[in-house]
Amino acid sequence: MTVPGDVGPAGPGYPSPVVALPFLWRRLRGSLRPRPGAAPVVPFDPTALERNPAVTWIGHASFYVRMDDAAFLTDPVYSEYASPLPFAGPKRLVPPGVPLDALHRLDFALLSHDHYDHTDLPTVRRLAARGVPFVVPTGVGALVRSAGGRVAAELSWWQEARVASVTVTCVPARHFSGRGFTDRNRRLWAGFVVSGRARRFYHSGDTAFFDGFAEIGRRRGPIDLACLPIGAYEPRSLMGPIHLNPEEAVRAALELEARTLVAMHFGTFDLSDEPLDEPPHRFLAEARASGLGDRAAVMAIGETRAF
Repeated sequence: MTVPGDVGPAGPGYPSPVVALPFLWRRLRGSLRPRPGAAPVVPFDPTALERNPAVTWIGHASFYVRMDDAAFLTDPVYSEYASPLPFAGPKRLVPPGVPLDALHRLDFALLSHDHYDHTDLPTVRRLAARGVPFVVPTGVGALVRSAGGRVAAELSWWQEARVASVTVTCVPARHFSGRGFTDRNRRLWAGFVVSGRARRFYHSGDTAFFDGFAEIGRRRGPIDLACLPIGAYEPRSLMGPIHLNPEEAVRAALELEARTLVAMHFGTFDLSDEPLDEPPHRFLAEARASGLGDRAAVMAIGETRAF
């Protein structure tokens, strides 16, 4: 299956070996010698998990969200490695902020795309054993079903589905897909807007900057809380076409006209060349300079915030 032409660009092709091979060598060395700068961690509050509406950062792009009468996870990854191998690859720098067993209510889970740090099949299996259904972009459903999971909806960009008590809209992103050398861009990548009676929540998945943010805000706004990635942006020659840097994340939030903004995709796995503790500092500095002030937040892993 290929990404349908009517849902957007085909995504970037393979990067030049001149850029990719030195980067992969640096990442290999980094996996053997962990760098400092992991995201801060706080003990989770079981009572706070019941707050509604609220978001709890599990780590990386994983959040536990309560809104209206729904409870759901975004890109849940509980494995030790974001890798096809259970013993090698990018290793967790910090444990998940909330144990999966502590999440007593789960109505569904969102998967934004097929990369190992967003679609973690061991976690899919654990959720499938609990009967948790998944909402995924086109093509990702087969992965979920291969792990024993149930697909509540498999959507292309701008399609929507009613799940539990909320409406989930699959929205565009600028990224790519693939879990190996032979399946590049054969499954769709996306973000999601979850709309309830009183709140609208946006999770971008992985994305570079593109003109779709303004359209998402216009078509599915107002956005009460936007979760946007701020890490894995160096070198720009490799990461610029697929990942936001911190300043671009702030610009994206402004184009979305999001009421509040939470940073993600940093400090959990060492995926790129920038210092691990650099993204949140640059993000908060840009948010202040852009007038967002306390509307932009860097959470600790395990922390819960109302929205």
